[in-house]
Amino acid sequence: MKTLILTLTLFTFMTSITIFQFNNTSNLDNWQIVDDVVMGGKSNGNFNLNKDGNAVFSGNVSLENNGGFSSVQYKFKPIAIQNSKSINIKLKGDGNSYQFRLKKDLNDYYSYKKEFNTNGDWQTITLQLSDFAPTFRGQTLDIPNFNSDVLAQISFLIANKQPQNFKLEISKIWLD
Repeated sequence: MKTLILTLTLFTFMTSITIFQFNNTSNLDNWQIVDDVVMGGKSNGNFNLNKDGNAVFSGNVSLENNGGFSSVQYKFKPIAIQNSKSINIKLKGDGNSYQFRLKKDLNDYYSYKKEFNTNGDWQTITLQLSDFAPTFRGQTLDIPNFNSDVLAQISFLIANKQPQNFKLEISKIWLD
């Protein structure tokens, strides 16, 4: 029995892929804020490290000038994910709903999204990759959900159709 547990533990460890583990020396150069200002809006997002070494995505969503969203995206060299079924995020939210988005190819005009809720405490959010729906500019597309062997971009987005302040603290993002 101990051998079986050890084997399963090693298998689980071996199939986990860390996308980003934040710490006090994390390089955030490949993380980019994209707010509704690209279309004339007035929302304002920030992304930085706090004293504990966690990333903090925070700011204000404004509905002025037909705005209403703020996001932060991370582009990276495509990674193989063929054995992964879910993406996990250790975070502390503010009670707001957010979207987590994926891209398999940076040249795709669309991304895949899955919404999640935060509760104000530290949580580990687990999202099944097959549940990510294709979307472009807020509209769901008539193509299959995410089903790819590679991943090239992730992002967090807040767009709850209301003006609001937000703060999302992130510790780690990984695939299982």
